[in-house]
Amino acid sequence: MDYTSILNMHQELSLIAVFLLVFVLDLFLPEKHRYLIRRISCILLGIQLVTNLTPDEVILFGGMYHSTPMASVMKSILTLGTILVFMQSSDWLKRQDVQHKTGEYYILTLSTLIGMYFMVSAGHFLLFFIGLELASVPMACMIAFDKYKGHSAEAGAKFILSALFSSGIMLYGVSMIYGTIGTLYFEDVPAGLDGGALQILALVFFFTGLAFKLSLVPFHLWTADTYQGAPTSVTAYLSVISKGAAAFATMVVLVKVFGSMTEHWSLMLAIIIVATITIGNLFAMRQSHLKRFMAFSSISQAGYIMLAVLAGTPQGMASLVYYMVVYIVANLAVFGVIASVEHHTHGKLDRTDYNGLYQTNPKLTMVMTLALFSLAGIPPFAGFFSKFFVFAAAFHSGYWLVVFIALVNTVISLYYYLLIIKAMFITPNKQPIPTFQNGSAMRICLTVCVAGILLLGIISSVYGVLSDTAINF
Repeated sequence: MDYTSILNMHQELSLIAVFLLVFVLDLFLPEKHRYLIRRISCILLGIQLVTNLTPDEVILFGGMYHSTPMASVMKSILTLGTILVFMQSSDWLKRQDVQHKTGEYYILTLSTLIGMYFMVSAGHFLLFFIGLELASVPMACMIAFDKYKGHSAEAGAKFILSALFSSGIMLYGVSMIYGTIGTLYFEDVPAGLDGGALQILALVFFFTGLAFKLSLVPFHLWTADTYQGAPTSVTAYLSVISKGAAAFATMVVLVKVFGSMTEHWSLMLAIIIVATITIGNLFAMRQSHLKRFMAFSSISQAGYIMLAVLAGTPQGMASLVYYMVVYIVANLAVFGVIASVEHHTHGKLDRTDYNGLYQTNPKLTMVMTLALFSLAGIPPFAGFFSKFFVFAAAFHSGYWLVVFIALVNTVISLYYYLLIIKAMFITPNKQPIPTFQNGSAMRICLTVCVAGILLLGIISSVYGVLSDTAINF
């Protein structure tokens, strides 16, 4: 085996280089200059993103590592989302009780991103599992980052226990695959699939492990408590970046590896999609705590994302990646507003706290409104087009009943998103949240998110490029 071929893993190696540079800076930078870590991390990750924008196909180590052009695009999207999260974290990391741990936060985040890169480009179940664990274990540390404040330590414990059991179940399924076929390479497994009982059980176990990561019903019970207890910037990262990598990897494995067993997993996935969207919507209507509200909103959004996986076609892959781009900018806009209000009001997170927000902070109110309209799928915002494309992909594959139920649920979701908008614009409040000014990093982040919400639906060439790239995903 020629180990010099590892040099062809450009995206992973460049990200590891960023990780090492930040690690060295954290070790040797004087205390009075440690604030520079925030800026340098964003700049380095931006350079890494720009230098790896060209999609290419790389197959290494006998197919264990397989990075397709679509995988390269997905990695770039995850990196862009991570940069936005870093910018959102700026004000939080200036807080006195966490500012001495700034380097640790960036190191942990970059560690999870490296794991997601390996998940997206895995061509072998063991590499996939290693990437999954590399993305999950540092995430537990990030969730428990505010261990002396709120419920952060409890949230971290719940997450790591859920991750532990889901990984064990998944690994059990992988062992069944190896026991019945004798290989773990994605390209070799389909030839040995015969639809036997043990292989069906292996499929169920493997999908169950991924369903925990995606917060699909009935594997979603950890989500609300974890989202509530984690620092808001970590919650934002968990809700979009982690979910995007898991959704992409799920589609690749189900279609490329278990494609001959579509009749087995399609019905299972259709039932889970309906349950996820419906239960996520129903529970979101009951929430007044905004981070718990966004937890159930993200559960519902995961169901919509899985519609693209259910389609199992290049159109489905293009719509999944497009949905993730739109979801990242819309969801991060919401979490950016939540983080801003939380930081400047010392922890106000209830919906009633937002009553009359338009009177004192009209710009933040408009950002939140546009983001919620996009998440609800209201035209002409980008969220409408992302939902349309996943609906179209699933409908063209024959799942019209699932699409119809998802459409009905879209109306329900509009109701609970409008509750927040009503609070900000209509509900009177004699003492609304005072006017405040965000830092430059947060303002840039929110500006980019709003631009994405407004422009991604109008610039149709974005979906066209993704469709062309997804032909051989």
